[in-house]
Amino acid sequence: MLSMFGDSPFEPPRNWSRDIPVTGAWTVGDPVGDRQFHSLTANRPFVLEGGGILHDAQIAYETWGTLNEAGDNAILVCHALTGDAHASGGVRATNPDGGWWDGLIGAGRAIDTNNWFVVCANVLGGCQGSTGPASIDPATGKSYGMRFPTVTIRDMVRSQASLATALGIDVWHGVVGGSMGGMQVIEWGLMYPDRVKAIAPIASAVAASPWQIGWSATGRLAITLDANWNNGDYYENDPGSGPHAGLAVARSVAQITYRSDEVYQSRFGRNLVDPSHVFGHWDRFQVESYLDHHGEKLARRFDANSYLILNRAMDLHDTARGRGGYESAFRMLKAPVLSISISSDTLYHPRLQSELADLARNAGVETEYQIVDSPYGHDGFLLETDAVGAALGKFLDQI
Repeated sequence: MLSMFGDSPFEPPRNWSRDIPVTGAWTVGDPVGDRQFHSLTANRPFVLEGGGILHDAQIAYETWGTLNEAGDNAILVCHALTGDAHASGGVRATNPDGGWWDGLIGAGRAIDTNNWFVVCANVLGGCQGSTGPASIDPATGKSYGMRFPTVTIRDMVRSQASLATALGIDVWHGVVGGSMGGMQVIEWGLMYPDRVKAIAPIASAVAASPWQIGWSATGRLAITLDANWNNGDYYENDPGSGPHAGLAVARSVAQITYRSDEVYQSRFGRNLVDPSHVFGHWDRFQVESYLDHHGEKLARRFDANSYLILNRAMDLHDTARGRGGYESAFRMLKAPVLSISISSDTLYHPRLQSELADLARNAGVETEYQIVDSPYGHDGFLLETDAVGAALGKFLDQI
């Protein structure tokens, strides 16, 4: 059992607060903020790739800019694992961290909202307004928990296609995103080749690698070993009694892979939190405090079950599944491709984006491959807004 607090000299101390809510999920009655909502089940149930069926489901989304009369200036932005629909717009009471791509989306920025109508939807299975494990199951009147069915990247894309139709968007001018967002981008090009004019997957892959699956599985195990997880039924617990320890460790594992050795070395070195305490069992290095900070931060805004569902969806990502192999799958692609890697990314190594570009070229699609030189590792797709933005802006403008 993972312990959240060090109550004895035999337990490692942690400084996480005791008032963390059991879930950071948005629920009905919470402030809506800039969210809008689209029903996926107004006319019929939403059937998932793995066989699950949702009878009452929605996705939350945000928009920026104005859709033109022709409806052909729309850009879909797809978020990563712990992202949400608030890709731009700065800090809000409902989004204290601000837009996760705020430096890239907006008036006069790389994805210029003076020209483009930009849409970002919280993925199905998420926890910021879209139906997921924390949502109420209409059959029971209680949160789904881990009774929520398996979701795949293709399910996410189908839900976004439903939203596009409702918004009057027949064809996206471009679909862009990084990491799990990049997986959605690739599937958009394969599933709806006539509904996208261009795709730009960043720091992603045509299929999850064993390396990625191994890291993900370790993080998921940390959550499920937390006694407060209780097989996913923790929503009625008191604050401070959710699976925060497990989720925080999962985030720590992921955070290590999101940055590079160079960044950790330059930022922390071997510095201690308290240099006067060195030889105690639990005297701490600054990097440990940093990882704990990110763990608590995620626990306050995310849901442990959603983490399990979405993380598993990433593992299941495989563009060849049911399509006769990768070459056969990419023959469905029509849209020009901009494939971007981060030079120091060890989680989604540049070779994975290079392989994607090769498959697109071999399928006869106009393809450009760029490597952004950055020390920031996988997180470079979020942090290197100038370099990533310059490549994306030029690509979208020339289509």
